[in-house]
Amino acid sequence: MKDDSDFYAVNPLGYVPVVRTDDGVVLTENSAILQYVAEQLSASGIGARPGIERSKLQQWLCFIGTELHKGLFTPLLGKNVPAEVKSYTLEKYLSRLDYLDKHLKGREFLLDHFSVADAYLTTVLNWSIATPMIDFAKYPAVKDYLERMKRRPAVAKALAEEFELYKAEIARHKQAA
Repeated sequence: MKDDSDFYAVNPLGYVPVVRTDDGVVLTENSAILQYVAEQLSASGIGARPGIERSKLQQWLCFIGTELHKGLFTPLLGKNVPAEVKSYTLEKYLSRLDYLDKHLKGREFLLDHFSVADAYLTTVLNWSIATPMIDFAKYPAVKDYLERMKRRPAVAKALAEEFELYKAEIARHKQAA
């Protein structure tokens, strides 16, 4: 937010993402926001057609959100998460990368075209920068996919901007310590 208003007034849960539409509707949760964005940019083709393609998009958005974002990466990124919890998380959730690797083998994208699910997956997989305990060498299709996505001009631009924010946040934490 660009002002001093109370973020909890926008999202009572106090976390991102959250989007306020032009008509004042507040949307939370990645899956809902990404599908809304895809609908707003329907000519771009980043969404899915009604029917099974849309269901497959929803399937991948849910998988990324629950199994990778919250299940695997959130515990590994937590500074105060005990080592035992991180170890358990790796033991339980690395199989999700096996599943993803099998799906991506021989495919360019999650669906038959670049979609908001690919944008979300690229973001989540890129968090491996801060989680060295995940080695994508064990998942060659995932590794190739991430490198391919990073070469897309819009993705490269977004990741570069995000990386600058990440470096600034790390520096801010070092100063506060």
